[in-house]
Amino acid sequence: MQDAATTAAPALHTVRSAADTDSLHTTLGVLGGGQLGRMLVHAAQRMGYATVVLDPAPDSPAGQASHNQIVAAYDDQTGWDQLAEACDGLTTEFENVPAAALEYLAARKPVSPPAQAVAKAQDRIEEKRHFTACGVRCAPWLAVQTEADLEAAAALLPGILKTARMGYDGKGQAVCHTADELRQAWSNMGRVACVLEQKLALALECSVIVARGADGHIVNFQPQRNVHHGGILATTYAFEGAVPVALSDALVEATRRIAEGLEYVGVLCVEYFVLQDGSWVVNEMAPRPHNSGHYTIDACEHSQFDLQVRTTMNLPLVQPRHHSPSIMLNLLGDAWYRHGERIIPPWEAIQQLPGVQLHLYGKQDVKPGRKMGHVTLTAATVDELQDKAARVAGLLHLPFERLDVA
Repeated sequence: MQDAATTAAPALHTVRSAADTDSLHTTLGVLGGGQLGRMLVHAAQRMGYATVVLDPAPDSPAGQASHNQIVAAYDDQTGWDQLAEACDGLTTEFENVPAAALEYLAARKPVSPPAQAVAKAQDRIEEKRHFTACGVRCAPWLAVQTEADLEAAAALLPGILKTARMGYDGKGQAVCHTADELRQAWSNMGRVACVLEQKLALALECSVIVARGADGHIVNFQPQRNVHHGGILATTYAFEGAVPVALSDALVEATRRIAEGLEYVGVLCVEYFVLQDGSWVVNEMAPRPHNSGHYTIDACEHSQFDLQVRTTMNLPLVQPRHHSPSIMLNLLGDAWYRHGERIIPPWEAIQQLPGVQLHLYGKQDVKPGRKMGHVTLTAATVDELQDKAARVAGLLHLPFERLDVA
């Protein structure tokens, strides 16, 4: 691979020289330079692969860690060509990369996840149709694409109106109680294609992460329980009792059906709502490693990122063993502010505690609400774990809710 100083295509930005490797394949390519890409790069390099990231930001978190970065827009065919030329297998770190890019690249090199699966995940209408076809129940919903749809959807109120495309972390959503609120929300969203989901009485939220190989073999992590604030994940609980066993088994089986129905290859996360009456519905899927699975780096023999590398490079999948009760605390930019003033969070104080792992993503621009890192906590017992999590959350001024798992 040419160095950035000599290549004719200025989009290729070399972070450091690619290393020789004795891996079965040589280089992993990642579309997207965010924190998920950074953790994918770390996993690939630990396994002996060189890495190339494509991202429009030259200082992207993944680009900082990768051997090389191609600085190009996600819809730049020249960038796609450079990536395909440089890599032996390609993947994506986020679901809003153009599905056309994955389809184009797949004609030249192995790509996971498949373009058609990503395309379904990018469109809530198609996503919900897929869930239904797999026999997995959604909350009552209707597509809203016309005035007539809007009138019919009012029967589901109160509900949550969501844009069919490009919504994440609570963006592109509005809670509506009346027909007038629904009409105004649709207008505010530009009258684009949306779905209206009936608002249900929730008891808790869960997610399940599976990995499926090209041979159809599927492995899974235990379901984890999630708590969100303002539409953004705040805490993940991954230990026995966080999700009841019978419920866990049902959610894993549903997730496997969803993955098989997509003929999926890669790591897939599916989020679920558990209702107050004990029943459950599927919420959405993410065709990539997921924020709620970050704990797997420190609490499992194989992380979700290890499995994404394995599926992309066609290596064997093994059932990951969860060796320690764990909790993940999400770090937003708010932790860097106190009373409106910028501070340095008390990193030294939290790292004095055993079983505390700090992961910062290398983002230079700190903003409230922006994901800047996470903290993983492990312990021998759930009580010890929750005590430690409460202490760390207090030091960092993070929200934390202790679970009653007796």
